[in-house]
Amino acid sequence: MSQDKTSFVYVTYIRSTPDKVFEAITQPDIARRYWGHENVSDWAPGSPWQHVRADEQRDVKLVGKVIEIAPPRRLVISWANPSQADDPAAASRVSFDIAEYDGMVRLTVTHDELQAGSGMATGIQKGWPIVLSSLKSLLETGQGIDVFAQPKAA
Repeated sequence: MSQDKTSFVYVTYIRSTPDKVFEAITQPDIARRYWGHENVSDWAPGSPWQHVRADEQRDVKLVGKVIEIAPPRRLVISWANPSQADDPAAASRVSFDIAEYDGMVRLTVTHDELQAGSGMATGIQKGWPIVLSSLKSLLETGQGIDVFAQPKAA
């Protein structure tokens, strides 16, 4: 019996260039400034990538492979918890589509092949909006936001 799948799509507009947006996604030193993690890979098709916490422990939080890469317009990666790295059925997919848009960049992030109702699906629905808001803030102002912030109790 197959599991139901779901997807998440987020579109944002950034006052930047496609090259700078692509670099922010793929360069560890930039990603740590808006994500608190580094995306580490050689970015060749088929290569592994790791999402590594940018702190003293350097925990690997996510793993996957580079599925497609066409700088600075498109990057597609698989996405899984390290404990599920050997199970292709457990992986989801993230596509970053970067397009020039009237002096800006339109960034579309599509996270699909997610198991509906899973902890991963719930986590990315909360995580992507703050991460991408932080990316936008970094590229437009030079400073990301705190992606680990929590809502204040009422």
